[in-house]
Amino acid sequence: LLVSKDLGKHLLEVEDLLQKHGLLEADISAQTERVQALNAAALKFSELEGYQPCDPQIICNRVNHVQTCLEELGELAGKRRKELEDSRQLWAFFQEMEEAEAWIREKEQILAAKTCGRDLSSVLTLTNKHKSMLGELGSRRALLHQTMKRGEQILSKKRFSPGGIQEKMREVRLRWKKLEEVTGLHQQRLQEALNFFQFSAETDDLVAWLQDTYRIVSSDDFGHDDYSTQALLRKHRAVVEEVEKHRAGVLALRKQLALLAPEHRQGVDVQIRVVEVEQLYGEVAEVAVLRQQWLQDALAVYRMFSEVHACEVWVDEKEQWLERMEVPEELDEVEVVQHRFESLDQEMNSVMGRILDVNQVVQQLVDGGHPSSEEVRSCQDHLNSRWNRVVELVETKKNQLNAVLKIQNYLLEC
Repeated sequence: LLVSKDLGKHLLEVEDLLQKHGLLEADISAQTERVQALNAAALKFSELEGYQPCDPQIICNRVNHVQTCLEELGELAGKRRKELEDSRQLWAFFQEMEEAEAWIREKEQILAAKTCGRDLSSVLTLTNKHKSMLGELGSRRALLHQTMKRGEQILSKKRFSPGGIQEKMREVRLRWKKLEEVTGLHQQRLQEALNFFQFSAETDDLVAWLQDTYRIVSSDDFGHDDYSTQALLRKHRAVVEEVEKHRAGVLALRKQLALLAPEHRQGVDVQIRVVEVEQLYGEVAEVAVLRQQWLQDALAVYRMFSEVHACEVWVDEKEQWLERMEVPEELDEVEVVQHRFESLDQEMNSVMGRILDVNQVVQQLVDGGHPSSEEVRSCQDHLNSRWNRVVELVETKKNQLNAVLKIQNYLLEC
């Protein structure tokens, strides 16, 4: 049993032989105790004095022979165990290599069947799964390294045929290298797909924002008075700032497109999409400028109307005063009225400056083609006519006062 050359042809068979060898070793151990007891009893006969039933030398030789046979049996058992353990290590190596190959085949099939997703959500899901696979790949790489190391140790012993081991190690190394290449390629494709769908999602978000902004900047609400128009103008300036902030993002679309993989950036749809975004941004920016000008014009109109109203209130007051005023005949009263006219002249100079400003604003609005040009011009003409009327009344009253003053001075001289 101990000199058998049967070391098993696979791992299970070797495990079975080792189990049987363990039983044999237990039997040898049990017999060793019995032999030692028998030898000890036999040696007592070699030590007898007087009558000796057997030659002491024969007893000693027989004891030594049995002990030597027992030791040889132990050596054979140890050698047999070493050979069986080496065989188990060999077949365990082959089994681990077969498991590694099976794992590699499984991953190759998974990678061959994997797509890169149809949208951003599916790509992110596949990317997370691929990260998990990379973790498995790292763990399996460490196990394979240990297996290869054991294979090198087996080869160094030169106890078994090295050809099968070397061939198996070479084959697995090549398949593992190919798997890593395929894994890296798939990771690259996933990253390219992720970049493309992120680019598409960001472009869609930008388009949605531009469409919403276009609806805002193309509004025909310009307010109904000075306060509401100022509020709209403040909001519009904030929108214009946002539009300007997005300019860099729109300009960067071309650079981002150039960084995509050829199969993605060369698509007609994505190129058309970029052109549409650029055109839409240009329209939004242009309409935003126009709306700001329209709001400023509306604000100018409302402020002009407000100024006109203030001037007309003053004109109404002075016109009524001048129409009701009677030129006095007494010198003292004439001097009082003259002082009033001096104050009136100062007020008229101030109001006249305001009316000139109104006329300048009206001219700017008319020259700029403001849609309310006719209304503004009519308001201007009405104010100017009212102002001319007041000026005429003032001149008339002043002439009357001067006439009365000349009469009074003549009478005083007389």
